Amino acid sequence: MAGAGKQKPTEAKESAGASLESLMSSFNARIAELQQLVIARNMYPASSICELSSIDAALQGMELQVYKIKDRLREEIQAIPKAKKLIDESLKQQKRLNEMAAFVPQSLPEKATSMSQSFTKSVPLEQSEDDLNFESLTIGEPAGSKVIKKSRATAPLWYITADELNSLPQYMKGRLTLDKVNAAISDMATYADTNAQLIAAPRKKLNETTLEKALELREIAMSESVKGKHFFLESDMKGPTLKFDTTGKGILTVLRHIGRITEDRIGRHRVIILLRPA
Repeated sequence: MAGAGKQKPTEAKESAGASLESLMSSFNARIAELQQLVIARNMYPASSICELSSIDAALQGMELQVYKIKDRLREEIQAIPKAKKLIDESLKQQKRLNEMAAFVPQSLPEKATSMSQSFTKSVPLEQSEDDLNFESLTIGEPAGSKVIKKSRATAPLWYITADELNSLPQYMKGRLTLDKVNAAISDMATYADTNAQLIAAPRKKLNETTLEKALELREIAMSESVKGKHFFLESDMKGPTLKFDTTGKGILTVLRHIGRITEDRIGRHRVIILLRPA
Protein backbone atom coordinates (compact mmCIF):
# COMPACT_ATOMS: atom_id res chain seq x y z
CA MET A 1 0.00 0.00 0.00
CA ALA A 2 2.84 2.32 0.88
CA GLY A 3 4.40 1.75 -2.52
CA ALA A 4 1.14 2.66 -4.25
CA GLY A 5 1.25 6.26 -2.77
CA LYS A 6 4.62 7.05 -4.21
CA GLN A 7 4.93 8.60 -7.75
CA LYS A 8 6.88 6.62 -10.21
CA PRO A 9 10.11 8.23 -11.56
CA THR A 10 8.77 8.32 -15.13
CA GLU A 11 5.61 10.16 -14.15
CA ALA A 12 7.63 12.71 -12.10
CA LYS A 13 9.84 13.47 -15.07
CA GLU A 14 6.83 14.02 -17.31
CA SER A 15 5.18 16.40 -14.83
CA ALA A 16 8.33 18.46 -14.41
CA GLY A 17 8.73 18.72 -18.20
CA ALA A 18 5.16 20.01 -18.58
CA SER A 19 5.77 22.72 -15.96
CA LEU A 20 8.95 23.87 -17.69
CA GLU A 21 7.16 24.07 -21.02
CA SER A 22 4.39 26.14 -19.50
CA LEU A 23 6.89 28.53 -17.93
CA MET A 24 8.76 28.90 -21.20
CA SER A 25 5.51 29.66 -23.03
CA SER A 26 4.73 32.40 -20.51
CA PHE A 27 8.19 33.91 -20.95
CA ASN A 28 7.85 33.79 -24.72
CA ALA A 29 4.46 35.51 -24.59
CA ARG A 30 5.82 38.26 -22.31
CA ILE A 31 8.82 38.75 -24.60
CA ALA A 32 6.48 39.12 -27.59
CA GLU A 33 4.48 41.80 -25.73
CA LEU A 34 7.66 43.68 -24.87
CA GLN A 35 8.76 43.50 -28.48
CA GLN A 36 5.43 44.99 -29.62
CA LEU A 37 5.77 47.80 -27.07
CA VAL A 38 9.29 48.57 -28.34
CA ILE A 39 8.04 48.66 -31.93
CA ALA A 40 5.20 51.02 -30.95
CA ARG A 41 7.60 53.31 -29.13
CA ASN A 42 9.88 53.50 -32.14
CA MET A 43 6.88 54.40 -34.38
CA TYR A 44 5.97 57.46 -32.22
CA PRO A 45 9.18 59.20 -31.20
CA ALA A 46 9.34 61.71 -28.38
CA SER A 47 9.50 64.68 -30.83
CA SER A 48 5.84 64.12 -31.73
CA ILE A 49 4.76 65.15 -28.22
CA CYS A 50 5.16 68.87 -29.09
CA GLU A 51 3.02 68.44 -32.17
CA LEU A 52 0.38 66.69 -30.15
CA SER A 53 0.47 69.54 -27.63
CA SER A 54 -0.10 72.15 -30.35
CA ILE A 55 -2.96 70.09 -31.75
CA ASP A 56 -4.46 69.89 -28.28
CA ALA A 57 -4.21 73.69 -27.88
CA ALA A 58 -5.86 74.20 -31.28
CA LEU A 59 -8.66 71.84 -30.31
CA GLN A 60 -9.21 73.75 -27.07
CA GLY A 61 -9.41 77.01 -29.05
CA MET A 62 -11.94 75.46 -31.39
CA GLU A 63 -13.98 74.30 -28.43
CA LEU A 64 -14.08 77.87 -27.11
CA GLN A 65 -15.27 79.10 -30.52
CA VAL A 66 -17.96 76.42 -30.56
CA TYR A 67 -19.12 77.53 -27.10
CA LYS A 68 -19.29 81.15 -28.29
CA ILE A 69 -21.24 80.12 -31.38
CA LYS A 70 -23.67 78.18 -29.22
CA ASP A 71 -24.14 81.21 -26.96
CA ARG A 72 -24.77 83.42 -29.98
CA LEU A 73 -27.26 80.96 -31.42
CA ARG A 74 -29.03 80.85 -28.07
CA GLU A 75 -29.34 84.66 -28.09
CA GLU A 76 -30.65 84.64 -31.66
CA ILE A 77 -33.23 81.99 -30.81
CA GLN A 78 -34.40 84.07 -27.87
CA ALA A 79 -34.68 87.11 -30.18
CA ILE A 80 -36.82 85.33 -32.77
CA PRO A 81 -40.17 86.09 -31.04
CA LYS A 82 -39.26 89.78 -30.83
CA ALA A 83 -38.26 89.79 -34.49
CA LYS A 84 -41.55 88.14 -35.48
CA LYS A 85 -43.48 90.74 -33.52
CA LEU A 86 -41.50 93.53 -35.19
CA ILE A 87 -42.21 92.04 -38.62
CA ASP A 88 -45.93 91.86 -37.83
CA GLU A 89 -45.98 95.50 -36.74
CA SER A 90 -44.03 96.51 -39.85
CA LEU A 91 -46.52 94.72 -42.08
CA LYS A 92 -49.42 96.46 -40.34
CA GLN A 93 -47.70 99.81 -40.79
CA GLN A 94 -47.04 99.03 -44.44
CA LYS A 95 -50.72 98.23 -44.92
CA ARG A 96 -51.71 101.55 -43.33
CA LEU A 97 -49.28 103.44 -45.55
CA ASN A 98 -50.57 101.67 -48.64
CA GLU A 99 -54.12 102.62 -47.71
CA MET A 100 -53.03 106.22 -47.19
CA ALA A 101 -51.10 106.24 -50.46
CA ALA A 102 -54.22 105.17 -52.32
CA PHE A 103 -55.80 108.52 -51.41
CA VAL A 104 -52.84 110.63 -52.53
CA PRO A 105 -51.94 111.30 -56.16
CA GLN A 106 -48.40 110.72 -57.30
CA SER A 107 -47.83 114.45 -57.70
CA LEU A 108 -49.82 117.50 -56.74
CA PRO A 109 -50.16 120.03 -59.56
CA GLU A 110 -47.92 123.03 -59.01
CA LYS A 111 -50.17 125.37 -60.94
CA ALA A 112 -53.09 124.74 -58.60
CA THR A 113 -50.95 125.70 -55.64
CA SER A 114 -49.66 128.82 -57.36
CA MET A 115 -53.26 129.92 -58.06
CA SER A 116 -54.03 130.05 -54.36
CA GLN A 117 -50.73 131.75 -53.55
CA SER A 118 -51.21 134.40 -56.23
CA PHE A 119 -54.68 135.19 -54.91
CA THR A 120 -53.35 135.47 -51.37
CA LYS A 121 -50.77 137.99 -52.54
CA SER A 122 -53.38 140.05 -54.38
CA VAL A 123 -55.87 139.93 -51.50
CA PRO A 124 -53.89 139.80 -48.21
CA LEU A 125 -55.95 138.66 -45.26
CA GLU A 126 -55.32 140.08 -41.82
CA GLN A 127 -54.68 137.47 -39.16
CA SER A 128 -57.17 138.85 -36.68
CA GLU A 129 -60.50 137.97 -35.19
CA ASP A 130 -62.30 139.95 -37.89
CA ASP A 131 -61.01 137.52 -40.54
CA LEU A 132 -63.15 134.74 -39.09
CA ASN A 133 -66.27 136.55 -40.29
CA PHE A 134 -67.65 137.81 -43.57
CA GLU A 135 -67.32 141.58 -43.83
CA SER A 136 -70.25 143.32 -45.46
CA LEU A 137 -69.72 143.53 -49.18
CA THR A 138 -73.09 145.01 -50.10
CA ILE A 139 -72.84 148.57 -51.29
CA GLY A 140 -74.42 150.91 -48.78
CA GLU A 141 -73.95 148.67 -45.73
CA PRO A 142 -71.48 149.62 -43.00
CA ALA A 143 -68.07 148.20 -43.72
CA GLY A 144 -67.66 146.87 -40.20
CA SER A 145 -70.91 144.87 -39.97
CA LYS A 146 -70.42 141.14 -39.56
CA VAL A 147 -73.04 138.98 -41.20
CA ILE A 148 -71.86 135.39 -41.55
CA LYS A 149 -69.19 133.58 -39.56
CA LYS A 150 -66.82 131.38 -41.52
CA SER A 151 -64.50 128.71 -40.22
CA ARG A 152 -60.82 128.70 -41.07
CA ALA A 153 -61.05 125.02 -42.13
CA THR A 154 -59.59 124.32 -45.53
CA ALA A 155 -61.46 122.60 -48.31
CA PRO A 156 -61.62 118.81 -47.99
CA LEU A 157 -59.14 116.71 -49.95
CA TRP A 158 -61.11 113.48 -50.02
CA TYR A 159 -59.23 111.43 -52.58
CA ILE A 160 -60.70 108.29 -54.11
CA THR A 161 -59.18 104.81 -53.94
CA ALA A 162 -58.36 102.38 -56.73
CA ASP A 163 -61.14 100.08 -55.52
CA GLU A 164 -63.69 102.88 -55.80
CA LEU A 165 -62.58 103.73 -59.32
CA ASN A 166 -62.56 100.09 -60.39
CA SER A 167 -66.07 99.60 -58.97
CA LEU A 168 -67.49 102.03 -61.54
CA PRO A 169 -68.88 100.75 -64.83
CA GLN A 170 -66.51 101.09 -67.75
CA TYR A 171 -68.77 103.50 -69.64
CA MET A 172 -68.62 105.92 -66.69
CA LYS A 173 -64.91 105.94 -65.89
CA GLY A 174 -63.78 105.66 -69.50
CA ARG A 175 -60.04 106.31 -69.69
CA LEU A 176 -59.82 108.12 -66.39
CA THR A 177 -56.94 107.10 -64.13
CA LEU A 178 -56.67 107.26 -60.37
CA ASP A 179 -53.95 109.93 -60.49
CA LYS A 180 -55.93 112.12 -62.86
CA VAL A 181 -59.09 111.99 -60.77
CA ASN A 182 -57.19 112.72 -57.54
CA ALA A 183 -55.32 115.57 -59.22
CA ALA A 184 -58.70 117.00 -60.19
CA ILE A 185 -59.78 116.74 -56.53
CA SER A 186 -56.71 118.82 -55.63
CA ASP A 187 -57.80 121.41 -58.20
CA MET A 188 -61.31 121.51 -56.75
CA ALA A 189 -59.97 122.07 -53.24
CA THR A 190 -57.85 124.94 -54.58
CA TYR A 191 -60.86 126.52 -56.28
CA ALA A 192 -62.92 126.21 -53.10
CA ASP A 193 -60.18 127.65 -50.88
CA THR A 194 -59.71 130.56 -53.27
CA ASN A 195 -63.45 131.31 -53.18
CA ALA A 196 -63.51 131.04 -49.39
CA GLN A 197 -60.64 133.53 -49.12
CA LEU A 198 -62.39 135.87 -51.51
CA ILE A 199 -65.62 135.74 -49.52
CA ALA A 200 -63.81 136.36 -46.22
CA ALA A 201 -61.64 139.19 -47.58
CA PRO A 202 -62.39 142.69 -46.19
CA ARG A 203 -64.10 144.91 -48.73
CA LYS A 204 -61.35 147.49 -48.57
CA LYS A 205 -58.87 144.86 -49.77
CA LEU A 206 -60.87 144.08 -52.93
CA ASN A 207 -60.71 145.81 -56.28
CA GLU A 208 -63.68 146.28 -58.60
CA THR A 209 -63.22 142.94 -60.36
CA THR A 210 -62.81 140.82 -57.23
CA LEU A 211 -65.56 142.76 -55.43
CA GLU A 212 -68.13 141.80 -58.03
CA LYS A 213 -67.25 138.11 -57.82
CA ALA A 214 -67.10 138.27 -54.03
CA LEU A 215 -70.66 139.62 -53.92
CA GLU A 216 -71.84 136.73 -56.11
CA LEU A 217 -70.00 134.15 -54.04
CA ARG A 218 -71.34 135.59 -50.81
CA GLU A 219 -74.89 135.36 -52.11
CA ILE A 220 -74.32 131.72 -53.10
CA ALA A 221 -72.69 130.93 -49.74
CA MET A 222 -75.84 132.13 -47.93
CA SER A 223 -78.10 129.63 -49.72
CA GLU A 224 -79.35 126.64 -47.74
CA SER A 225 -77.70 123.97 -49.87
CA VAL A 226 -74.27 125.61 -49.68
CA LYS A 227 -74.17 127.26 -46.27
CA GLY A 228 -71.16 126.14 -44.22
CA LYS A 229 -69.61 124.15 -47.06
CA HIS A 230 -66.76 124.67 -49.49
CA PHE A 231 -67.79 125.13 -53.10
CA PHE A 232 -66.66 126.37 -56.47
CA LEU A 233 -68.37 127.36 -59.68
CA GLU A 234 -68.36 125.63 -63.00
CA SER A 235 -66.66 128.73 -64.39
CA ASP A 236 -63.73 128.15 -61.99
CA MET A 237 -62.74 124.96 -63.79
CA LYS A 238 -59.66 126.30 -65.58
CA GLY A 239 -57.07 123.63 -64.85
CA PRO A 240 -54.43 122.59 -64.56
CA THR A 241 -56.15 119.18 -64.45
CA LEU A 242 -59.86 119.90 -64.07
CA LYS A 243 -61.17 121.88 -67.02
CA PHE A 244 -64.60 122.54 -68.42
CA ASP A 245 -64.32 119.96 -71.17
CA THR A 246 -65.44 116.41 -71.84
CA THR A 247 -62.85 114.94 -69.48
CA GLY A 248 -63.72 117.45 -66.76
CA LYS A 249 -67.41 116.64 -67.05
CA GLY A 250 -66.59 112.93 -66.85
CA ILE A 251 -64.57 113.50 -63.66
CA LEU A 252 -67.47 115.41 -62.09
CA THR A 253 -69.82 112.57 -63.00
CA VAL A 254 -67.52 110.03 -61.36
CA LEU A 255 -67.06 112.10 -58.19
CA ARG A 256 -70.78 112.78 -57.94
CA HIS A 257 -71.48 109.04 -58.27
CA ILE A 258 -68.89 108.09 -55.65
CA GLY A 259 -70.18 110.73 -53.25
CA ARG A 260 -67.38 113.30 -53.20
CA ILE A 261 -69.43 116.22 -54.52
CA THR A 262 -72.97 117.42 -54.99
CA GLU A 263 -74.24 120.02 -57.43
CA ASP A 264 -76.85 122.76 -57.34
CA ARG A 265 -78.07 125.43 -59.70
CA ILE A 266 -78.14 128.81 -57.96
CA GLY A 267 -79.10 131.71 -60.21
CA ARG A 268 -77.07 131.53 -63.36
CA HIS A 269 -74.31 129.51 -61.75
CA ARG A 270 -73.77 125.78 -61.54
CA VAL A 271 -72.33 125.26 -58.05
CA ILE A 272 -70.22 122.22 -57.13
CA ILE A 273 -70.17 121.53 -53.40
CA LEU A 274 -67.36 119.52 -51.82
CA LEU A 275 -68.37 116.86 -49.30
CA ARG A 276 -66.42 115.62 -46.30
CA PRO A 277 -66.10 112.04 -45.04
CA ALA A 278 -68.94 111.11 -42.71
